[in-house]
Amino acid sequence: MEFGNAFSFPFSDQDWIKKIGIIALVSLIPIIGQMVLLGWAFQITRQIIKNEGVHLPELNFSEQLTLGFKGFVIGLVFSLPGMIFQIPIHIVGPITSGTGFDEQSLSWLVIAIGICCGGFQLIYSLIASYLLPAAYANFLAKDSLGAGFHLGEIIGLVKAAPVAYLLVLLGGILCFFIGMAGLIACIIGVFVTMTYSQAVLAHLTGQAYREAQAVKVA
Repeated sequence: MEFGNAFSFPFSDQDWIKKIGIIALVSLIPIIGQMVLLGWAFQITRQIIKNEGVHLPELNFSEQLTLGFKGFVIGLVFSLPGMIFQIPIHIVGPITSGTGFDEQSLSWLVIAIGICCGGFQLIYSLIASYLLPAAYANFLAKDSLGAGFHLGEIIGLVKAAPVAYLLVLLGGILCFFIGMAGLIACIIGVFVTMTYSQAVLAHLTGQAYREAQAVKVA
């Protein structure tokens, strides 16, 4: 894994200011803009997976929106199990309201269930965050939405290169802070730093997939 290269490669494109600026502006569009940004990042991942020359893509609204929408579906499906842990927190009050629990006991019960469910949700979120880049890469490598849900293949990729995918997870955390750094400048600045962060994460995701494939072939 060339971890540092993922952070520096955007600046090797002589038109990086224009390309990142345009995508950042498009990302201002509610919902649709974020899907276009995700699709744009996916094109970078796909370049690395297919061993093409890596560069920042130009805006291709329809293609990037389509890619981003498919990625949104994959991400949504991965997040759904985590939402299940929210259900007990919301239903414990109404269920126990007529069972004779006093207010203090009910409060402690809600807190206990909240801590337990919150802990399980955190664990699941970490696992999902670890697997999701492999799901995205599998989808892009095979150009099939269904490949993003082939859990056996996805786990196989992570098992083949666990450290690489751990670096993707670490990179995602760093990218979050880089993205938020845009708030120091102004609200619009955060969209520029988020666009740059997506490019970095996309590069790391493509690298991890290639490393996993190299291990599996060997």
